[in-house]
Amino acid sequence: MNKVVRILTLLLFAICLASPVVADDDPAAAGAGQDTQEATEKATGGVNVLAGAAIGAGLVILGAGFGIGRIGSAAVESQARQPEVAGSIQTAMIIAAALIEGVTLFALIVCLLAV
Repeated sequence: MNKVVRILTLLLFAICLASPVVADDDPAAAGAGQDTQEATEKATGGVNVLAGAAIGAGLVILGAGFGIGRIGSAAVESQARQPEVAGSIQTAMIIAAALIEGVTLFALIVCLLAV
């Protein structure tokens, strides 16, 4: 399972790196049909930005969900091992989750303002 996650992460990273190359204009088409090319760029430019913002927002939410899930899992495991310190573990968990949510909200706003 761990190998599958690593391969999928690497594939997603490669796709993100390759997207500007795929979206690059063809230098050979710069001379002829420039008006048509400009119209196409105007029509699809907003869609590309929206798609990038949506992908960014989705990655932010996935990362935050994964992080908060790990915090909750570790906190419950710690509380099961040492029930006498459950209150302080829960407090630390809530503070860490709030910090992650704050960073997530900031990242979402950045993604949405990119539009």
